[in-house]
Amino acid sequence: MQDLSPIILFVYNRPWHTKETLNTLEKSNLAKDSILYIFSDGAKTSKQDEKVNEVRRIIREAWGFKNIYVIEREKNIGLAANVIDGVSTIIQKHKRAIILEDDVLLSPHALQYFNDALRLYVNEEKVMHIGSYMYNIDKTGLDETFFTRLVSSQAWATWDRAWQHFEPDTEKLIAQFNRKKVKAFSFEHSMNFWRQINLQRKGLINSWAVRWYASVFLQGGLGLQCSSSLITNIGHDGTGIHSAISDMFDTEVKKDKVTHFPAAIVENVQGYHALKYFFKHRKGSLMDRLKRWLKNKLHNLSTR
Repeated sequence: MQDLSPIILFVYNRPWHTKETLNTLEKSNLAKDSILYIFSDGAKTSKQDEKVNEVRRIIREAWGFKNIYVIEREKNIGLAANVIDGVSTIIQKHKRAIILEDDVLLSPHALQYFNDALRLYVNEEKVMHIGSYMYNIDKTGLDETFFTRLVSSQAWATWDRAWQHFEPDTEKLIAQFNRKKVKAFSFEHSMNFWRQINLQRKGLINSWAVRWYASVFLQGGLGLQCSSSLITNIGHDGTGIHSAISDMFDTEVKKDKVTHFPAAIVENVQGYHALKYFFKHRKGSLMDRLKRWLKNKLHNLSTR
């Protein structure tokens, strides 16, 4: 039997999303032989108690995994702290892990891909992250998988040797950047990663993901990515704490098994430029932006 990597799932107050994620995960190849850890954050206010409790009922159902361990936070610590603590705890024990949030539907072959990549690159220090989500980039000429500086946060995997470099202190991260690094980090200023770092420093956002990307980037690390996504994100519907209504990041999911992995541990130039082009044009026309703004405005008014 394969020595499979444990799966970590982070949940909060979205019962439908959590159940859909678990339904899909349970049907994935290798799921029945995998260990699943579920970290359930506590309610932030009394208004959230009912939904948090409903989520906790769902995660304690008889799901089809080898073993399930549920960790219920007594109080709300927030997504960032939940992820950082949960990943650190499990990866210290198992030396590697596959990490999911409560709004991702996996391809049936995603767990196989994660386990294959974690075994293949276990001793490659430069490879620090295994990603499964890919934006709707131009795939012309791209291999099935490729390396890039970018790390994606929706469904991913890593090792203890890489996670030990995670730096939660934003000031320490910023101190290591110069103008050249900022340009490279932000894909030549085509994406707002550097702005996110500064918002994090000011306490206006609380993102573990941008700090993980910065930590990997500053180590000269790379992330393995699929040219076609292995997940669908169902969280851009206005229900998430950290996301609004948007179809900007919709993407087609790869239906077959991943069979090709790059031998050369270098950033794929074509992949870099495809990502940069997507980031630069991701918001679409002025009309597209206005439609998104109105949709979110109306949603916010209806949920007050």
